[in-house]
Amino acid sequence: MSLGDDHGYDGEPGGGSGQTRTRLPGSGDTDIYGGARRPARSSSRSLITVVGVVVLLIAAIAFANRGGGGGSDDDASGGAAKDPTSQPTAPTGVRPVKGNADGIPTGYAQDEQGAQSAAANYAVALGSDGMFNKARRDQIVNTVYAPDVVAARRGDLDRVYSSEGFLTGIGLKPDGTAPAGLTFITRFNPVGAKVESFTPGRASVSVWYSALFGLAGEGSQNPVSESWYTNTFDLRWVDGDWKVADFTQKDGPVPVGRDQAASGAEEMADAVQQFGGFTYAR
Repeated sequence: MSLGDDHGYDGEPGGGSGQTRTRLPGSGDTDIYGGARRPARSSSRSLITVVGVVVLLIAAIAFANRGGGGGSDDDASGGAAKDPTSQPTAPTGVRPVKGNADGIPTGYAQDEQGAQSAAANYAVALGSDGMFNKARRDQIVNTVYAPDVVAARRGDLDRVYSSEGFLTGIGLKPDGTAPAGLTFITRFNPVGAKVESFTPGRASVSVWYSALFGLAGEGSQNPVSESWYTNTFDLRWVDGDWKVADFTQKDGPVPVGRDQAASGAEEMADAVQQFGGFTYAR
């Protein structure tokens, strides 16, 4: 979500118009539960095939979970430690930070992973509905931004989020709350992060995320839709933690939508009430 724009959510594609289709392996035109009984030889062949599939499945699960327990850096065969580059898309890292300031994780390590974690979590905070409430927005800004830019950022954000034209344009009331009967949803969901550059005192980190934004409920003129963005954060190491000095945003990468029908307004409104957002990413 770009600050000060019209969000561009109304005209963006949603979740598709078809329905999810689940096919069992080898289903085709064969009715595996009906029809005449097959000869014993065919049944034996089928049994062997099923056993083979089960064995392969067990092996795949064991391989996927290898190294996930026991706390050892050695692989299951007792060899050398796993190459961290062997699975570049897998989640990695140490335990989450224990610090917390106004509900936002803080106290990151002064290394590349710490910078990625800070950027991802700050993206979540800056994309939350708390930004539409003055008191909560001030808490977020004070926690996320470097002290020397807090005053300027607070003023900029106040002008954006207090603009009646901006708020009414996205369907909210002038005080930033949702109209009666509607639920306002804005969530940034990080998919991954990467370090663009790093020094012990400064880092540039890009965070790729999906954004849910809109009003859920019957009669909504701005239904909840999904968008994809990448924010690149300029982080500084200040007083023992990473803080945001500035950030830029660009669209995408945007995945191809699946053939799933969009949920109804009531189901979407219920979902945001029932499924709490995450406060720690990566």
